[in-house]
Amino acid sequence: MPTSTNGNKPTLRVIPLGGLHEIGKNTCVFEYGDELMLVDAGLAFPSDGMHGVNVVLPDTSYLRENQKRIRGMIVTHGHEDHIGGIPHHLKNFSIPVIYGPRLAMSMLQGKMEEAAVTDRTIIQTVSPRDIVKVGQHFQVEFIRNTHSIADSFSLAITTPVGVIVFTGDFKFDHTPVDGEYFDIQRMAHYGEQGVLCLFSDSTNAELPGSTLPERAVFPNLDRNFAKAEGRVIVTTFASSVHRVSMILELAMKHGRKVGLLGRSMLNVIAKARELGYIRCPDELFVPIKQIRDLPDRETLLLMTGSQGEELAALSRISRCEHPQVQVKASDTIIFSASPIPGNTISVVNTIDRLMMLGAKVVYGKGEGIHVSGHGSQEDHKLMIALTRPKYFVPVHGEHRMLVAHSKTAQSMGVPADHMLIIDNGDVVELTPDSIRKGDPVKAGIELLDASRNGIVDARVLKERQQLAEDGVITLLTVISTDGAMGAPPRVNLRGVVTTADARKLSIWAEREITWVLENRWNQLCRNTGGTAPDVDWVGVQREIEVGLQRRLRRELQVEPLIICLVQPAPAGTPAYKGRADAEPDSRPAGRGGRQGGRETSREIIRNVGSRSEAAPAAARQAVATLPAPAAATATAAPVAAVTPVVKAAPAVSVPAEPEMPANRVRRRRSTAAG
Repeated sequence: MPTSTNGNKPTLRVIPLGGLHEIGKNTCVFEYGDELMLVDAGLAFPSDGMHGVNVVLPDTSYLRENQKRIRGMIVTHGHEDHIGGIPHHLKNFSIPVIYGPRLAMSMLQGKMEEAAVTDRTIIQTVSPRDIVKVGQHFQVEFIRNTHSIADSFSLAITTPVGVIVFTGDFKFDHTPVDGEYFDIQRMAHYGEQGVLCLFSDSTNAELPGSTLPERAVFPNLDRNFAKAEGRVIVTTFASSVHRVSMILELAMKHGRKVGLLGRSMLNVIAKARELGYIRCPDELFVPIKQIRDLPDRETLLLMTGSQGEELAALSRISRCEHPQVQVKASDTIIFSASPIPGNTISVVNTIDRLMMLGAKVVYGKGEGIHVSGHGSQEDHKLMIALTRPKYFVPVHGEHRMLVAHSKTAQSMGVPADHMLIIDNGDVVELTPDSIRKGDPVKAGIELLDASRNGIVDARVLKERQQLAEDGVITLLTVISTDGAMGAPPRVNLRGVVTTADARKLSIWAEREITWVLENRWNQLCRNTGGTAPDVDWVGVQREIEVGLQRRLRRELQVEPLIICLVQPAPAGTPAYKGRADAEPDSRPAGRGGRQGGRETSREIIRNVGSRSEAAPAAARQAVATLPAPAAATATAAPVAAVTPVVKAAPAVSVPAEPEMPANRVRRRRSTAAG
């Protein structure tokens, strides 16, 4: 367990597990003695190379290893990058209590019920200036701030070493839509009392000036509503409650009924109305099936899809895949959001598709229909002026943002040696008169598939990347327990672009198999004195896969995923002698051969225009003796898995397949592997 003292001085450890050098998955740990307190636990969305991944979470190994020390969690606000990871984490460890704003806790409750983890914690809602005690060492006051979601807070955390101000996401909005002003007075109070360290949001640290207030978009949205001749379709972040509230206000002003599309939009509006953050009559909303009967001039559709998400309502509409809404040439479609880093391509593709369908699309900074919820440089200066911190740590942003924020702090009088730029897993150690980096803890990412249960590990992600870039080759071979190849290998390609024909690849596969049997068999086969030797069939498969992959990389400059399926045969099975016309392998034998002793093949690659090879009758007879599931696997679509270790089984004699006309290729129905 980490010590809570630095020499004779008490030490507070602050450990970000997410949100540094990136946008999203904000997760931070406060640690003193034997107690841990969490602040937020968010998620991020996958990049283009994360095939099949739906959600990105921080690696919580450190929390799982220290779960008995967790005393509670503090939530600053209800955005997904701050609460989205909580239901998943609760499947791995319990959290005694979670304190947070009413809106965020209402949204979290629904997520926890869906994930069936409501019994793993207790939820407590808080109001502005509420003070909660977490464990014996942490006292947290919730200070109202302004952000792009209602009910957002900064934190003043009193610890044994001093007061820590953790801003959360913020900007200074002096005309808030909901009338809830930033509690500047309370922040200044802590500045007068003395703030040991400020951990401050850096998202817009590169932007000069102050971030515009949320109300700034109202007149621009109003103008576009007034000019629209047909339906108005608006997409924005569902969690942007203030923006949604203004859009509904404008709908009433312009006499339009509202249809809602998107699960998150429906859920957030329902919870925000229930809690009083959105006020509008029930008659404003019309079910989407009925709103089609209204005149276009009296219709507004409010939906998800501002980030070009593939399954979101607007994206499906742009692809003409939505069952209830189709784009009309008279539609005005408004993107009241800016793309999150990494989503730009999907957003512009959605805009292009909508334009090609004839709609008028309003988007971009020049239209003034979106403002950020994060403070810019002047907001940061005001926060530093209010809190007057002794030490400073920029958080929540990519590296260049952290650097820009630190320069702003220096311009406000914070010495350079009183601040740290950190990464996920770094440990900030604070005493009343020092700040330094401690030994880092394990940090990284966990990737979740569509089920939000299965972790996509690095090996799976690499295999998916290989499949996407170079395709897959499956190789079926028969090897007897006395180390002889019993039939010519069967090679199958999917998604592989190569000038080599199937015969060439089959010959190369033969060579790799032969090399492994001649040079690795003694290490992979162990005679235990039983009726049959103990063969490491998985090791045999791996040796063949690695060898063939190196050859393809050297000969053809491609790196497909290679899956070798070995069918064991009993000892004494007649050995397959190989093709008589194949050039012998000239590389040296022994362990060194695999490393670098192979000769580059000088064989002429023949382009026969087909990947299918008519095997000799003897080869077909040998493969026909395989058990049915294995034989079917040779021609089935490949699967990204390695055949488990299997024991040798006696061959089953099956009549040879009849010869087929030269212009026909037999196709087998794929069956599940046995």
